[in-house]
Amino acid sequence: MSYVMELRKLVGSRPLILPGAVVIIVNENKEILLQRRSDGGWGLPGGIMELGESLEDTARREVQEETGLEIGKLELVDVFSGPEFYLKVANGDELYSVTAVYVSDDIKGELVIDYVESIDLKYFPIDQLPDGLTETAYRYLIPYLKKVNQ
Repeated sequence: MSYVMELRKLVGSRPLILPGAVVIIVNENKEILLQRRSDGGWGLPGGIMELGESLEDTARREVQEETGLEIGKLELVDVFSGPEFYLKVANGDELYSVTAVYVSDDIKGELVIDYVESIDLKYFPIDQLPDGLTETAYRYLIPYLKKVNQ
């Protein structure tokens, strides 16, 4: 059972502060990998930290679970937190996310859709991001997009 599930047994749906990580994965064509999540929106692969993990470990594990890819070198883009990252999910659980956003072009393996959290994986040119990109994913991408467009 995951760390968050264990906490939820103790605190119910009260707000939690949950650290996590996402990765902006860039292929050889400088396109960004996006994941169409089960809820229908496009986002970045990643998720919540488990006990004993570093943020980098979290990023690598989540990417492998959600995409089948292995990530090598990671570069920190930014860390996002604050009231605008409050979420109340469908089951009533509340959380404040603290998310490290990394970028990597050091990738190995073939894309594999897990069909649990992902229903599609696709690379997009940075100037042709898809309709349905979640607001949160767009916020995470802004610092990276500013850097590559300089």
